[in-house]
Amino acid sequence: MIGEDGKLYIDGGWAKSSGDDWIEAVSPATEEVIGRVPAANRADIDRAVAAARHAFDHGPWPRMTHAERARIIQQAMDHLRAIADEVAITITSEMGSPISQSRAVQVPRSCAIWEYFAELATDYPWTEVRPSYDDFNAASEVVVEREPVGVVAAIVPWNGPLIVAAMKLAPALIAGCTAVLKPSEEAAMNFAALAQVFQQAGLPRGVLNIVPANRDVSEYLVSHSGIDKVSLTGSTAAGRKVGAICAEQLRRFTLELGGKGAALLLEDIALDDVLAGLVAPMTFISGQACNAPTRILAPRSRYDEIADALAQTIAALPFGDPMDPETVIGPLSSRRQRDRVKSYLDLGKAEGARAIVGGGVPADRPRGWYVQPTLFVDVDNRMRIAQEEIFGPVYCLIPYDGVEDGLRIANDSAYGLQSSIWTSAPTAGLKLARRIRCGSVGVNSHNLDMAAPFGGLKQSGVGRECGIEGISDYVEIKSIMPPVGTSAR
Repeated sequence: MIGEDGKLYIDGGWAKSSGDDWIEAVSPATEEVIGRVPAANRADIDRAVAAARHAFDHGPWPRMTHAERARIIQQAMDHLRAIADEVAITITSEMGSPISQSRAVQVPRSCAIWEYFAELATDYPWTEVRPSYDDFNAASEVVVEREPVGVVAAIVPWNGPLIVAAMKLAPALIAGCTAVLKPSEEAAMNFAALAQVFQQAGLPRGVLNIVPANRDVSEYLVSHSGIDKVSLTGSTAAGRKVGAICAEQLRRFTLELGGKGAALLLEDIALDDVLAGLVAPMTFISGQACNAPTRILAPRSRYDEIADALAQTIAALPFGDPMDPETVIGPLSSRRQRDRVKSYLDLGKAEGARAIVGGGVPADRPRGWYVQPTLFVDVDNRMRIAQEEIFGPVYCLIPYDGVEDGLRIANDSAYGLQSSIWTSAPTAGLKLARRIRCGSVGVNSHNLDMAAPFGGLKQSGVGRECGIEGISDYVEIKSIMPPVGTSAR
C-alpha cells in the first residue's frame, strides 16, 4: 500500500517523502490504527507537479492517440478487477464503507467509470469542421480542436475515494492530461492499488502522481504555478477557498460540493415501491454521500402513513460492523464526523423536531464512530437540520400542502445537487422535474448514470462530471482557420 515502506507515488515509481510526517489510518469500527501513509510536504508536491508538467510538455501521453490511451486504461482496469476484493477490504477498513457496498459498488463502479470514458473517447468530437460565417472569410473554414487542458490537480474525498478519483482522472487522462492526485487523509491507503495497476499497464512516467497530504499542503498544490486545472470534490467551504485561489490565478476549476437532496413524494405514490427505490441512495456509505436524499417531502394527507413506513424501514436496516456482509449502515468515517453528526441530532431536538427512530449514539457500541440511523418528523424546512448538510444517516420528513408547496420546499435550499420526484404518473413527474433547481433530478429514482452529467447549481458547485461533458471539462478549445478543404486532405 502507499507508504508502507515510507514512499509516495511520483514520476512512475515509489519515491521517499522529503519529510518525516505520517498520516495514520484509524479504523472507524474499532478506533485502532490499522496503517499509515507518508504525508507529502511542499517539496513532494513540487516533485509531483514537476513530473506531471514534464510528462505533459515533453512526454508521449498527450501525443498518443485516444485509442492508445484507452488501451492502457483498460489494461489497468483489468488488473484492478483482479485485486478488487483486497481493495474493497482496504476501503472498508480505513473509512468504514460497509463491505457489501465496497465490493458491489466502490471498486467495480470505479472500474466502470474508467472503462466508460475509454470507450467514450471514440465518439467524442475532438475535431469539428464548420463553414465560416463572415463574407471576408469565405475562402476559409473553421476547424475547432479540443486539446487537453494540461496538468490537473485532483482532490478527492474519503467517502467514495476510487469512484470520485475515477470521475476526475478518467476523463482527464483520456483527454491527454497528466495529473497530481491528492487523496483524503481518511482514505489514502487504497490508492496504492491505483498506482500499482497503472504501473503494470505501462502508463508513461509522470502521467499519474499520488500524494496524500494535509490541508495546508493541499492548498499549496491548488496554488502551484505548474497546475493548469483544479478539480475538487469536497465541502462548500473548501470549494469557496479553492475557487478563490483559482479565480485569482485565472486557473480552470471544477467544484463538486455539498448537497441537501429532496425526494418529493407525490400523493399518488405506491409507497412500497418508493421505499424500495429510496433505501439504497439514502443509506449508501452510511448516509455520507453528497447526493443522498436526506429531505423526504411528504403530502400532509399521507404524512403519518409515510412516517410510519419510513420509521419501520430505517429501524429494520442492519446496523453495525462494516465488515459484516449483512450491514447496511456502519460507522461514520472519523471521530470528527461522528461528533459533527451527533451535534446535529442534538440540534434537531432543540429546534423542535422529533426523532421517531434513532436520535443518538448507540449505547451498545462504546468503540467505533457510530450514530444511530435517525428519522426526524415534525420538521420545518427552515430548521438547520433541513438546510445544512449533515453527512450521516439522518433524514428529515417534511410535510407539504399541494404540489406547488412541495416544489417550493424542494427548491428552498442553498444547495442544488440532486433531487427526485416520486409519482405513479411519470409523465407528470417529468414536467415537475423540470421545475426543480438541481443539477440532477430523478423521476421514480434517485440514482446517477455515467451518461448523465453530474454537478450542482447554487452552492453545490461549478462544472459537470460524467457524460460527454465530463471530458469537456478537461479540454481547451482552439479555433484554426485554414483554407476551405484543407482539413479533409
